[in-house]
Amino acid sequence: VVSKMDSILEPLCFPERPACSCSAVGVQSGGAELLVCLFCSESVPTQQKDALLRHLLLEHKLVIADVKLIADLAKYLLYWKGRFMEQSLTDFCSVIKTNSTGPVEKQEEYFLLCDVLPEDRLFREKLQQKRLEEVLEQQQREREDSSFHRLCMFCNEEFTGNRSSMLNHMAREHSFSIGLPDNIVYCDQFLDTLQNKLDNLQCLYCEKTFRDKTTLKDHMRKKAHRRINANNHEYDRFYVINYLELGKTWEEVQSEDDRELVEDDDWSDWRAHPLSAVCLFCEHQSETMEQIYTHMKESHGFDLHRLKTELNLKFYQQVKLVNFIRRQIHQSRCYGCQQAFDCRADVLRHLEAEGHMMALPEASAWDQPQYYFPTYENDALLCTLSDSEEDETDTTEHGEDVPVIAEDISNLRDIRQSSVLGQLLRSRASCS
Repeated sequence: VVSKMDSILEPLCFPERPACSCSAVGVQSGGAELLVCLFCSESVPTQQKDALLRHLLLEHKLVIADVKLIADLAKYLLYWKGRFMEQSLTDFCSVIKTNSTGPVEKQEEYFLLCDVLPEDRLFREKLQQKRLEEVLEQQQREREDSSFHRLCMFCNEEFTGNRSSMLNHMAREHSFSIGLPDNIVYCDQFLDTLQNKLDNLQCLYCEKTFRDKTTLKDHMRKKAHRRINANNHEYDRFYVINYLELGKTWEEVQSEDDRELVEDDDWSDWRAHPLSAVCLFCEHQSETMEQIYTHMKESHGFDLHRLKTELNLKFYQQVKLVNFIRRQIHQSRCYGCQQAFDCRADVLRHLEAEGHMMALPEASAWDQPQYYFPTYENDALLCTLSDSEEDETDTTEHGEDVPVIAEDISNLRDIRQSSVLGQLLRSRASCS
């Protein structure tokens, strides 16, 4: 049973890593609209989005998938609040039953609202299209605007006319580039954000604070920190590429064939650091999966490959096992005997001393639907798991009454070519 004390209300995130590793970048509006609960009178400002999502989970047992990809969360919530008044919740949501093999009185049902439902996906696309239209119109206004007036952030030289003159000056004279002018939107707000950081004596790249402007300038010059931190998602809303396609990060769009992108966009100056996998038991990271598996085997005596073979674990069972172990270690608890400790170091000493590293509990403890959800949202280890050869033919042999969430197996390339967003982008490109 997952109690409210033990439950992890939202995925954790490994330190020093972007918060959306396996998840995509979303662009939310920062307006004053309220976010309303889908079932009661509770409402919060947009800045307190996480509080509302926590309320929906704890009070109403509802999870909204991929919230960060919703272009206008306030309108999305209002839409579904109205739909839930018209029809039953189960008409729209997948039902996830926890402790499905345990006593009935200890079972709980959670509801998942996601874009596997065609109605949900169409509404998300509609919101995305409206946001894209607004952004493209704003970008066009900024391209044509001749009233720009600003001082350079580094030498106080004055610039008037078009924004590109100042951006090109900073790139050429100060080796500070935030990208090509035509790739940027809400430029004034972007520059205000950067100027405020400098006024607060904060380095734009490492984001450390210094005692005075001279020390800050020397630091940025000597350390070559005259650039922005690509892992700071505060900047995402200022780049047009983040608005282009529903459900895609700018990294995914950039990796596609250049012919499928808007012509002349160059995003080579905006790259993310490659993700690496983190050990299940310590903070060790490795750039390749074989290295992390070897580390866990040699340093901790944990052989995930062997467990997969001996227990004949299917793909989703491996996912649940990894998430289960992650959660137990995070909560300072031995996953083998469920003994609780004060800190992670004590747990690891216990696991090694008692030989519990490979001592898994009964499958009913970890082979539960709640462990479909990742403990760490940027867990690269989950991306390395693979099916066994029998997975495709053996999926119906288990008699467990465990609900399965359907996957969207549509042809994504066809969707991209025929989508409203794709047509809009092509028409905009042909008119420019």
